[in-house]
Amino acid sequence: MKLKHLLNISACALLSLPQITFAQGPPIGATANFALFTTVGAVNVSGVSQLTGDIGTNGGSTTVFVNVNGNIHDNDGASALCASNLLTLYGQLDTTIPTDTISSLLGNGDTLVAGVYFIAAATTLNLDLTLNAEGNPNAVFIFKVEGTLSTGTNSKVKLINNALACNVFWKVEGAISMASGSTMRGNLIANNAAISIGVGDTLEGRAMSTAGAILVDGAMVYTPTGCGSAVHNGPIAPNLGVAACYAVFPSDGPVTNAGITTVKGDVGTNVGLTIGYDSLLINGTLHLIPDTSTAHSAADLLSASIYLNALTPDIELRVPAEFGRNLVLTPHTYIMNGATMLHDTLYLNGEGNANAVFVIQVFGAFETTVNSKVVLTNGTQAKNVYWEVNGAVSINDYSIFNGTIIANNGAVSLTTGVQLFGRAMSTTGAIQTAADSIVSFLVCNPIGIASHDSKNEANAVSIYPNPFTSTLSIVLNNDLLSNKSSIKIYNALGAEVISTDITKSVTTIDTSNLPPGIYFYRAITNNKTIQSGRLIAE
Repeated sequence: MKLKHLLNISACALLSLPQITFAQGPPIGATANFALFTTVGAVNVSGVSQLTGDIGTNGGSTTVFVNVNGNIHDNDGASALCASNLLTLYGQLDTTIPTDTISSLLGNGDTLVAGVYFIAAATTLNLDLTLNAEGNPNAVFIFKVEGTLSTGTNSKVKLINNALACNVFWKVEGAISMASGSTMRGNLIANNAAISIGVGDTLEGRAMSTAGAILVDGAMVYTPTGCGSAVHNGPIAPNLGVAACYAVFPSDGPVTNAGITTVKGDVGTNVGLTIGYDSLLINGTLHLIPDTSTAHSAADLLSASIYLNALTPDIELRVPAEFGRNLVLTPHTYIMNGATMLHDTLYLNGEGNANAVFVIQVFGAFETTVNSKVVLTNGTQAKNVYWEVNGAVSINDYSIFNGTIIANNGAVSLTTGVQLFGRAMSTTGAIQTAADSIVSFLVCNPIGIASHDSKNEANAVSIYPNPFTSTLSIVLNNDLLSNKSSIKIYNALGAEVISTDITKSVTTIDTSNLPPGIYFYRAITNNKTIQSGRLIAE
């Protein structure tokens, strides 16, 4: 009878507690937006730290010496809501019934499955601790530590079999300190105590205190994905119009090159001359003098620049002179108010979204160090990255850069050995290149039709030889013979030089009167362009 009575009491107690199960974590509310937060205390970030997520305090101040991929909320509405939600989260974790009591010496190669673990004393993580979700991405791990929590040098929490950092919770009744080289995963909650994250540490999760300072020095902290976290798409990309065909283009200013520069995309200017480029190294149209295409491009570029500058930024990067330094950005509109220097490496993380858009607004000159890099990760595509710089741009020697650069009322200089996967453009200002490689995302013919070189995926028309000398043979797909078809060929300035009807499967055209150079063709069936491409006359 006594056993039955005890079981009934236990059952009632369980029903009265928050319903946290191993397959459902507690709701975290507004804390989800924060990487670092304390209800009362200071937040200090120093060293070469990389942070993704908001940071702040509801009773103190935040000091940062680095750029943060998030917003700072000190003593405002967002921090007040986070403080309230943190208190609720702490209370739910504190009253959850443990499923197991474990040693205060964590790690050492051990593996744990989902559960609520109680640790009765100050706890140390040594070497590796593996959390195994056993194939369940909703598996929840809760650690209730009745004392301080510290990590040993180079210790690591590892997640396997669909375990997610967002489903890991560390409720600690004391200070949390991470030794150098540690990797922690999950939501760290220190009750009435400080949190210290040191040089070379990584936290995939959040560091939060109900009352205590948070110190980060030379570490990486980023909010975890999954568990209903927000999907970042970034802003809507600008419509570049005809300007999309160009790899190098100022609306007003000369374009000059020194050395062997290769370009995929058009090159030209609408005011001034284009000099120094070898047409054989340009996979696109070389506009030596302004023409109809450059006029359209200038108008479209201005519209795109105005649009990009008018976007409301999501995040301000507050230390533009220290941009880069392994900073990780996610799909957003960013703003830097001042002259900007890109140091070392910048990572653009698409978070698995190949259509995600990045816009970086710079109000001041923009420069990179030698050998700097913009690295695209997790699905990011260079065609979806836009740099709207209100000032001059200098991409220095041997840098690797991704995205469309638009200098608004500023010159653009690409010095020796730059690899640009994108475009170099200016609304007003000269553009200089020097032994660079520039690869745009689109090659157009002189009348603005996307080109796929000698043939496209449909393979409706084959043209050979290419390069050609005195003749060209055009082979038409048999399925198109019953339709009205023709071929038109244009020179590099967009003037039509050949127009021929195609009435049989193989048609040979005399091209002996065409001087050497770059040409473009359109294959037309029933008054519709079905294929276009580039031809080279030798």
